[in-house]
Order: sequence, then C-alpha cells, then structure tokens
Amino acid sequence: MQSFTRVIGIGILAVAGGLLTGCTRHSKSEHYYLIATNTKLPYWQTANAGFLKAAQEYGVTAEMRGPDTFDPDAEVQEFHNMVARKPAGILVSVGNAEKLGPEIDAAVAAGIPVITIDSDAPESKRLYFIGTNNLEAGRLGGRRVAAVLNGKGNVVFFTNPGQPNLDERMKGYKDAFSAFPGIKVADVYDIKGDPANAMDKAREYLARNGADKIDAFISLESASGKEVAEAIKRTPCGGCLVVAMDTDEATLQLIKSGRVDSTISQKPYTMALLGLKGLDEIHHNPIHPLAQEYGLDPFSPFPAFVDTGVALVDKTNVDGILTRREAEDK
Repeated sequence: MQSFTRVIGIGILAVAGGLLTGCTRHSKSEHYYLIATNTKLPYWQTANAGFLKAAQEYGVTAEMRGPDTFDPDAEVQEFHNMVARKPAGILVSVGNAEKLGPEIDAAVAAGIPVITIDSDAPESKRLYFIGTNNLEAGRLGGRRVAAVLNGKGNVVFFTNPGQPNLDERMKGYKDAFSAFPGIKVADVYDIKGDPANAMDKAREYLARNGADKIDAFISLESASGKEVAEAIKRTPCGGCLVVAMDTDEATLQLIKSGRVDSTISQKPYTMALLGLKGLDEIHHNPIHPLAQEYGLDPFSPFPAFVDTGVALVDKTNVDGILTRREAEDK
C-alpha cells in the first residue's frame, strides 16, 4: 500500500509531486526520451513542447527522438538505441505494437521505466498508457458524420493501417455508423505514412458521381485532412464533408474558412507533460521488480490508462482554440 501512495505515476498525484521545481533530487544527468514516428508533424512538436516544459520544471534532460516520416521499423531501431543509453525513462508512441512490443519488454526487464502515449501497446510490459480514448474519438467523429449526412451517404477513410491508435479510431467510427445502415464505407485508403498521397486519392474520389459519389472524407491521423481540403479546393464538390484529426493551426483555419467541417481534438502537450512527470516519479521511487503483470493486480502502483480527453472542434468553438494557441506561441 505504501508503494501505491508513493508511485501513483498518474495525472494529479504525479503532477502534484512534480511541481517542486528545482527539487534537489533532480539532475541534468537524468535523461528522458520521447520516441515517436513522423516527428516533424505539428502534433509531435506540440507534444515535445509539453515534454520539454516538464523537463525544465524538474531540471532534467529531455529529448524527442524518432524518424521524421512514418516509419515503424526506424522507430523500433531508435527505441533500441536509446535503451542502450540506459536513460531514466522512455515515453513512446507506438507505430507498430507487434514490432515494438518486444523492445518495450526488454527495456522494462532492464529496469528502464516505459510509458506509452498517444498510441499504445497494451500487450507489452509498458507500465501504463497516457492519451486519448481513441475508440471514443472515433465514435465522436462518427456521430458528427452521421448527423451532417442525415444518416445516409458514402464515406472514405485515410489512415495508416496497423497503427494501434488509428485502428481504434476506425473501430469507433464503425461503431457509430452501425446505427445508420444508410452510411456505407466506400473505401479505407492507406496513405503509407505520407499525407500527400491523400490529395491524389481524394481527387480520384471526387471524380465519382451518381451512386458512387463520396459524401464524406475522414482523416484518422493529423495530416491528411489538410491535403483532402486542398484537393476539394482544386476540384470543388457540392456538400462534401471533411472531418480531420487534431488541432494544428492550419486545420483550425480550414475549419474557420469552412473547407473542413470539424476535427477531433486531442492533448499531445498534456500527454507528454504528464508522461515525463510520471517517469520521473518512478525513477525516484522505483518499484521492484519493475517487469510484472500490473493489469490484473488490484494493488498495482500504476493505472492502466490516463485519459487526457477528446473533443469535437467546429465553427462554434474554433475561435477560442485559435486564440489559446496564439497566446501560447507568444
């Protein structure tokens, strides 16, 4: 029970313990890594800002690593390389759970705390997951699409199949659509990690007419929604619905202009901020053994999932979010 009170590693308690800025237990020699894929995306730049904010508060060293394109194999290699440095902890977004899971298990077995954010590997030995309830994110988007289409129409998805968080969002959308037999999934397009592929494919869809006409374009990841909106700008279609993912400024401006109907908001900054603080708490209050089955343990020192929230952004609330982003950038 004492371990539970010392190492909760979750949101409020971890943050409360971590706000002791300048605490003498911390040192620049403590290295924490955030590992992701497609690290140049605005989404991951926002996450890195949260990661570095927590590191600044604690006086530790933090760095984001990973490929700047969607490359799960390169992410696995980067994770392996960072484990070899024996850091104080690793935060990782899982590009491919099957490939990365064994590496996570090996790191935890070696005593290195690993927490997943954004995209999970629940079958691995990671200590817990911080991020969006991706199933609910998909359901939220699905309800929006069904409402705007009045329960009838053809939809297409843009995704990276096999990425755990995106697959969960897809399932959520399909759950929502199950109540609307008039909505048909016409295609699920693999963008192969390159959102530019979405523009070319969207233009193909826009050429369809009659019963094959596409009524809604749904992006399950953060970048393809902007490409689809650009395709529609070049090849206008009356009444086409675009639902995006995440809240980078370009997407928000497209909502404001009406070229994108809405987007599903996540909190990557919060995920990474809490992630580093959780890792720090575990590093300074270690659990032995670290590698064990916590999922079924009623006295586990760790949660299974820290939900950072999900929301729908449309024209009714986009201005407030843009104002908040502008204030943060100053």
